[in-house]
Amino acid sequence: MTFTPAPWPRKLRSQEWFGGTTKDAIYHRSWMKNQGLPADLFDGRPVIGICNTWSELTPCNAHLRDLAEKVKFGVYEAGGLPVEFPVFSPSESTLRPTAMMFRNLCAMDVEEAIRGKCIDGVVLLAGCDKTTPALLMGAASVDLPAIMVSGGPMLNGHFRGERVGSGTHLWKFSEAVKAGEMTADEFVEAEASMSRSPGSCNTMGTASTMASMAEALGMTLSGNAAIPAVDSRRRMMAHLTGRRIVQMVKDDLKPSDIMTKNAFENAIRVNGAIGGSTNAVIHLLAVAGRVGIDLTLDDWDRCGRDVPTVVNLMPSGKYLMEEFFFAGGLPVVIKRLGESGLLHKDALTVSGGPIWDEVKNVQNWNDDVILPVEKALAQSGGIAVLRGNLAPGGAVLKPSAASPHLMQHRGRAVVFEDIDDYKARIEDEALDIDETCVMVLKNCGPRGYPGMAEVGNMGLPPKVLRKGIVDMVRISDARMSGTAYGTVVLHTSPEAARGGPLAVVRSGDMIELDVAARRIHLDISDEELAARLAAWVPAVKPPVGGYAQLYHERVMGPDTGADFDFLVGCRGNAVARESH
Repeated sequence: MTFTPAPWPRKLRSQEWFGGTTKDAIYHRSWMKNQGLPADLFDGRPVIGICNTWSELTPCNAHLRDLAEKVKFGVYEAGGLPVEFPVFSPSESTLRPTAMMFRNLCAMDVEEAIRGKCIDGVVLLAGCDKTTPALLMGAASVDLPAIMVSGGPMLNGHFRGERVGSGTHLWKFSEAVKAGEMTADEFVEAEASMSRSPGSCNTMGTASTMASMAEALGMTLSGNAAIPAVDSRRRMMAHLTGRRIVQMVKDDLKPSDIMTKNAFENAIRVNGAIGGSTNAVIHLLAVAGRVGIDLTLDDWDRCGRDVPTVVNLMPSGKYLMEEFFFAGGLPVVIKRLGESGLLHKDALTVSGGPIWDEVKNVQNWNDDVILPVEKALAQSGGIAVLRGNLAPGGAVLKPSAASPHLMQHRGRAVVFEDIDDYKARIEDEALDIDETCVMVLKNCGPRGYPGMAEVGNMGLPPKVLRKGIVDMVRISDARMSGTAYGTVVLHTSPEAARGGPLAVVRSGDMIELDVAARRIHLDISDEELAARLAAWVPAVKPPVGGYAQLYHERVMGPDTGADFDFLVGCRGNAVARESH
């Protein structure tokens, strides 16, 4: 598929603000000129917004001011006028109760800023887990020409001769302390090795996954996802992105032209091949909802089920994002899918051409990082979508990060009513639990936590860890970090706070997990389940006032993307002209 450019020149949207000699036009131009801008910058050239999630409280994105300057160089070179503007920046590492609660707030900010400002196209600067989907969601709902450039992953960490992955080793070292295999002082010493440069997680966590999803969707220039944050080629990517958005405005190439159903299917398969985060499920469902694409959990299982996981990165494998970049990055993976018949090759990208043209000539420079199919980490990777009486709306599990011996398991439930209950009891030596049990955590979904925090990968009890056990089956309506690992069933829908079956699981109930059969089953009769649900009383009190109340009342379930119900769909870029 090749995009056919629209005629140029044509009247630009920004000329509704700046064109002519009316009182309104003079008002807008005169205020802009107080920044020292020459008059000819308003003569009809494209005005390009740079939507920046830079924040010193969002460490993944704290270097984006530098990238914005490089974008500006490219915009000026291509004959446009760049204008940078800030939007809300939710950080997973510093924002409470959880950044996921504020993804939708960020998306609202982005949408209204793009629609309401005097711009013809927009460059989206993102980096962390939530800013990438939020910016794609907001841009999709406006549908002006848009392109994304990511901040990139941080450099590899190293501690005592061991390669250290941000996030992944946090969980590993924390469990080692509880098991008595690592001292608290050693844990603190390891801290300095976890985040040794600007950028997002250096594992295939949610940030790197979502950068990969943006590239697989066609919303970035090819090769964007894996370039390290501090590599000079990251700055060059920003520069080239600035050039490209000007041409996209001239061609009127919009998100709705790029993010088609085929593009989402490509992204789902790429997620399986890279061993991507389970969080991608929620985020892509939300982005698709904004574009108007009918994407469901069933699409995730249908498209991703038979995709081998060939990227050997933590948490599923052993390498980090630096090695992935040096091996050739995401274009190599996309090419591999195309050669296997698992890619819609004609899907359009921001380049104006089909995705296959971007990748067909790339090479794999390290087949221990990007593995041959016969050596895949998991022959059936992707995201497993489980259903049953415990999750009638679906639940997800990441096979490439799970333990093979637990993929079919029956065990006794040990129930934690919420995260506080879990924290209060998990280290109690009297807790009736062993490695055969199934840990169940309730009330941590979108409404329950609130915001659906990354607590689903519950740490194991110390008395189990001391046996040398490193994994147990865990089930919740929560999320988990993309850097985490284990046999963890997540996003159980409907969530407990909405009265889903998870809400009435009791300690001692038997639970069956069968990943191959895509089944998650609470072993009680239908009559008993119905009686428990009829007697259920909500444990979560609705918040009163502010954004928290809005979130609680209007957030949808994880099976549809956890967006606000009133934000689904594209509302376009029309805005009323004011009069002064």
